[in-house]
Amino acid sequence: MKLVYSDQYDLHLGAHVFPSQKYRLVKEKLLQAGAVKAEDFLEPEPASDEDVALVHEREYIRKLRTGTLSFEEILRMEVPYSPELVRGVWLAAGGSMLAGRRALSDGTAVNIGGGFHHAFPGHGEGFCALHDVAIAIRRLQKDKLIARAMTVDLDVHQGNGTAAIFHDDPTVFTFSMHQQNNYPNPKPPSSLDINLPDGVRDEEYLDLLRESLDEIVLKFRPDIIFYLAGADPFWDDQLGGLRLSMEGLLARDRMVFDKARNIPVAVTLAGGYARRLEDTVAIHAQTIQAARDPRPSVELE
Repeated sequence: MKLVYSDQYDLHLGAHVFPSQKYRLVKEKLLQAGAVKAEDFLEPEPASDEDVALVHEREYIRKLRTGTLSFEEILRMEVPYSPELVRGVWLAAGGSMLAGRRALSDGTAVNIGGGFHHAFPGHGEGFCALHDVAIAIRRLQKDKLIARAMTVDLDVHQGNGTAAIFHDDPTVFTFSMHQQNNYPNPKPPSSLDINLPDGVRDEEYLDLLRESLDEIVLKFRPDIIFYLAGADPFWDDQLGGLRLSMEGLLARDRMVFDKARNIPVAVTLAGGYARRLEDTVAIHAQTIQAARDPRPSVELE
């Protein structure tokens, strides 16, 4: 299994609540633990502007490229504009495209980055400037490598950009299981939304996920699944209100790979804002280890 990574995924945001240094730390943790080798990593090329335009409006692309976003547009994005941001998000989009292609050939691949599911065709929001997963799906469809795709979004926040981009598109099934009383508001409808009340714990979460995946994967039969493996359902996340444990999140990951039923899975890491950065890094690292070790899903007592 290949891991897609670039040092430029780190936007060097300093004390910002979005810890973009987590990508580098995940890579380091995996290497130090001996879970992966240096040759397992692939360096992405940035998406082309033509790739990005498969999803995003050309005027928005121009503003990002030229640094002419308005103050309000930058405020809505919630991360400071910089050339590093532009390089990073174009690379993340290229990374998800590469992860999608490698998943089709290898069965599973991971982009250590991406999952920017709040980006809309004409604006960014919620720390997301470009929707890398949507760009990857559209490029795979354009190249006729796939016809049908599914997004399995298990970030604590609903994938509003994903829902809006693929609204009424029968070739893409969008599934989001998230905390209801949390950003974003409003939530445009996905193909299937599971709106969770505050404080949901492992057992209830896993039961709902199992039921949902059993139904939608068998009915839709996608050619590829893009799994947005957010770390923020964790009980000590600063921006979340669910109560999943580390063990519950590992069981979640294993369940997704198990229920995929031999459908290729491309993983992006999405959100994660634990009070202790090392917890976010550990959650992301165990997602990658679960991808490498597709044992049957763990049943928690």
